[in-house]
Amino acid sequence: MATITELKSALRETLEARGVLGQLKARVRAEVFSALDDPNTPRPPLSHDNLLINELIREYLEFNKYRYTASVLTAESGQPEVPLDRDFLAKELNVAEDSSARSVPLLYGLFHHFLSSKEEHKGQIFLKGSATVTSQEPHGHRDAES
Repeated sequence: MATITELKSALRETLEARGVLGQLKARVRAEVFSALDDPNTPRPPLSHDNLLINELIREYLEFNKYRYTASVLTAESGQPEVPLDRDFLAKELNVAEDSSARSVPLLYGLFHHFLSSKEEHKGQIFLKGSATVTSQEPHGHRDAES
C-alpha cells in the first residue's frame, strides 16, 4: 500500500503533467485576494497612462490564458471590468497594425518593434521619463528621487 507521501507525490506529478496545478494555485491566490480585498477601501485614481499599460498587460495575460492573474490585476488596479477596445488602444498608442498583427496582443507587436529596431539605434533605445506619471506607490511608481 502506498504511503501518504507517495500518494501526495503522485498526485502532484499528475496535476503538474496535466497543467492543472499552476491553474489551481492561481485560482486559490485570486480567491484569497478577492476575499481579503475591501471594496470600501478607496483606491488612488487610475491615470490614463496606467489604464493603457494595464490594458496591454491584461490583453497579454488573457491571450496566454493567465485568466486568474488578469482578474487579480483588474481588481487590484481598479481597471474597468470590460476590456478597452483594441482599436481604441492602438490609436491611443499611435500604433498601426496589419491584419496578421491582430492575432496577437499589442504588447507582442511593441516588443517585436523594439527588438527589430536595435540595429537602427545601435543596440540601445533612448527613453525619456514621462512628466505625466506621478508617484503612486499602490500602482508601483516611485519618484526618481526615492
